[in-house]
Amino acid sequence: MITDVESYLRFFDSVRRRTERDVAALPPEAAAWRPPAADGEAGWGFGELVAHIGGSRLYFASAYRGEGWTFSTADIDRADQRTWLPWLRSSAERFVALLRETPPEWLTRRIDMIDTPGTLPGWRLLMMMLEHEVHHRSQIDTYAGLQGWPVPQIFDRSAESIVALQPEQRARYQR
Repeated sequence: MITDVESYLRFFDSVRRRTERDVAALPPEAAAWRPPAADGEAGWGFGELVAHIGGSRLYFASAYRGEGWTFSTADIDRADQRTWLPWLRSSAERFVALLRETPPEWLTRRIDMIDTPGTLPGWRLLMMMLEHEVHHRSQIDTYAGLQGWPVPQIFDRSAESIVALQPEQRARYQR
């Protein structure tokens, strides 16, 4: 459970920086790429995904603030890769500004769901926003990897580098 907004915002900062890093790693041909023969969200290209990530931050902030589950217009040209990072940065700044001054008790107040009966606490809604962003960042990275484009390692470590360290770890911690 999240107990204070500032701690949450520090964690959000680490998530959004990884999203920006991964979007920045996309090559120019990413602007025109689309998934093959898919409908709806599964058919979104990189520009749509980036627009959605930034817009969803503001969507969740609106719900958290008690202003309804409403989307803001994305300030992005989905076909112009030069607008992707500025949109992610501006949506992050707006998200932080919308949350920073909220009262601590909002973390535990109940928020009505948009499409199902029931409520959830504010802290859970904020975690949903992070999970949502990571989900779509993973989609971006998967699409990039399938195209053979570079995909940054999540914590600057590869599975191969960790495997290479296993003999030393086993020797060090073996009883």
